[in-house]
Amino acid sequence: MRPLWGLAATLFSLGFAGAGPPHVADAHMLGQYRARRIELRKSQDDGVIVLFGRGEQDEDLRTGFFQESNFYYLTGWQEPGAILLLAPLPDDSHAPGYAARTKFPREILFLPQRNPEREKWTGRKIGPGDENVREVTGFETVMPAERFESELHDVLQAYARIYTLTDQHEAARLKQLEPLREISNAASAIAKLRMSKSPEEIALIQRATDVTLEGHRAAWQRAAPGLYEYQVAATMTGIFMDSGCERNAYAPIVGSGLNSVYLHYSRNSRRMDAGEVLLMDVAAECDGYASDVTRTIPVGGKFTPRQKEIYEIVLGAQKAAIAAVKPGVTLSKTAPNSLYKIAYDYINSHGKDLHGERLGKYFTHGVGHHVGLDVHDASDPSAPLEDGMVITIEPGIYIPEENLGVRIEDVVLVTEHGAKVLSAALPRDPGEIEKLLGRTAPARR
Repeated sequence: MRPLWGLAATLFSLGFAGAGPPHVADAHMLGQYRARRIELRKSQDDGVIVLFGRGEQDEDLRTGFFQESNFYYLTGWQEPGAILLLAPLPDDSHAPGYAARTKFPREILFLPQRNPEREKWTGRKIGPGDENVREVTGFETVMPAERFESELHDVLQAYARIYTLTDQHEAARLKQLEPLREISNAASAIAKLRMSKSPEEIALIQRATDVTLEGHRAAWQRAAPGLYEYQVAATMTGIFMDSGCERNAYAPIVGSGLNSVYLHYSRNSRRMDAGEVLLMDVAAECDGYASDVTRTIPVGGKFTPRQKEIYEIVLGAQKAAIAAVKPGVTLSKTAPNSLYKIAYDYINSHGKDLHGERLGKYFTHGVGHHVGLDVHDASDPSAPLEDGMVITIEPGIYIPEENLGVRIEDVVLVTEHGAKVLSAALPRDPGEIEKLLGRTAPARR
């Protein structure tokens, strides 16, 4: 079973047993969320910070309710309709907002009032007036959502700026409420925090990665000529659900033959044939955290000489990039110390296409991205990597003329000593892949 951070004990001790939300953090995690809010207040000390959680109207009919990732990162709150208000209110007497620090709370979580009629459909929620709501949420001040506008107006006596996520439709609401205040984007400040992962976050990403690898192994056992791509995708998704994960981290990409050259192909509708490659970019999201793993295998158990040639070039590029991972390098295509350039230069100096031209032009995407609450996690791709960041390394070659696409992607933890590959347990060597496919061949159909 997946870890729920002491969920059962927390609910029983706080009186919410059998009726609480699907995720309630323990005291340790609540402390971590609080520490993140403190760091954000320090970085945006000239204004009030307002973030809106997703509402019930944002619930996806197919997947249910999932919290907005920045809101979850700062609060751990998994119920709809919540609002977060942060005010720096510094201790420095010369800083903006000092005079208001004794009048206003630094943090307020606004929650909707409970609606018993709606709860008959959606299950019991936690309301602002519930007993022990402070212990459950980790906030000293919890207020009804109806008080948000008045509380915001009061605290803005000390500030002229509001920080929020300006790409959300709620930013327009803030402009209407406070037309004389400047609205600024909080996204970059939050992304800077999210890029560096805590030990607990790394453990959750490892958990999602371990389940993802189990899904890939199951796919290798099933993939065979005559099967459809969606059958392979279903096998992997079934493993994720059976392991207690919430959903796929993204729409499964299972492309055989000509479909292997499309980067985000997700129709998964084609029947695969012997002699083709099968590219599987599929991963799980478990306890809110994503993984991202890609493998390319031969349908029928053996790579053709040309497939193996291209595969080994991609693998060589990936190994070169992973070997270069360390604090100070970047994922950017143009910044100094670029991992992308290392992978690109390797591909462009090994092998040729059918016309004798270099292969660099067939590496058409970046070398990787940050992973966390989102599969493409909040980040600044030009910023140098630091110890504790989690990224992917995923070079690829896609040659439409040959119906041949190869991508190899692994999840990598940046450490002060270099790279730790969190997905290393899933083989990448073509010979090892062929051996494993050969051993599992009888069980495929």
